[in-house]
Amino acid sequence: MSQSVAFIGLGAMGYRMAAHLPKHFEEVYVWNRNFSKAQQHATEYGTIAVELAQAVQADIIFSCLPTSADVEALIDGVNIKSGAIWIDCTSGVPETARRLAEKLKVQNVDFLDAPVSGQTIGAENATLTVMVGGDVSAFERAYSAMAAVGKLIQHVGDSGAGFAVKAINNMLLAVNLWSVAEGFTTLKAHGVNLDAALNCINASSGKSLVTENIFPQRVLSREFPCTFALPLLAKDTGIALDLVHNAKLPAPILALTQSLIRAASLTAEANSDFSAAVKLYESWSKITLE
Repeated sequence: MSQSVAFIGLGAMGYRMAAHLPKHFEEVYVWNRNFSKAQQHATEYGTIAVELAQAVQADIIFSCLPTSADVEALIDGVNIKSGAIWIDCTSGVPETARRLAEKLKVQNVDFLDAPVSGQTIGAENATLTVMVGGDVSAFERAYSAMAAVGKLIQHVGDSGAGFAVKAINNMLLAVNLWSVAEGFTTLKAHGVNLDAALNCINASSGKSLVTENIFPQRVLSREFPCTFALPLLAKDTGIALDLVHNAKLPAPILALTQSLIRAASLTAEANSDFSAAVKLYESWSKITLE
């Protein structure tokens, strides 16, 4: 394709996502605050490491940063090419997406909030789910670029809707993670073999991503590989709870889960994976899930 593409933010997800773009686009710029990481990416995948001012002159600009505040601060400091489409894959705040979409529209730039789900393995295999909020026309024009990194590319509504879906998705993950920890601790307290119990549950109605993947591969193995940091899950559950409050809805389970995940994040070791939230419950129950 003749379009140029840029990827800003080469963290655990961004580094892997950007690797797929040269297969579909001739010019792929990469930028990272730690610039040596951009240079490493260029060497490894044939992208072009550039300064931020050049990256934002691409036709399509991806960003994948820790928070919406990081994205907003970055956008405030640059002059983006007129006619460009900015695709923000950060797990961000819906209100910020709406604000940025309005602000950039004046500069003839479209902003899509397009958070992703599928963890680092999905980023590596280009099988991510991309949930997109924003202008439908911009979504259609940017579809091929998003399809380079994902399997399901779904427009879910106006600006902010993508971030909203991602926040609720991650809240549901947190609810499930915590409930599975409580359930399996109960089973262990009664002397049940956890591997055998897992086999039964994964062939029954209680199965989920947590029981099929996260629990056996991260918790019961005691590996807890850090692919999605616990503080980021705490952030996302906070965004989800803000959505609940903004709608003036009761949500006792979501509120309790958010407080538990936040407590787990505050007491966890540095660089803990989200699955390590179960360690807080283990400290209360004095039972280790293994």
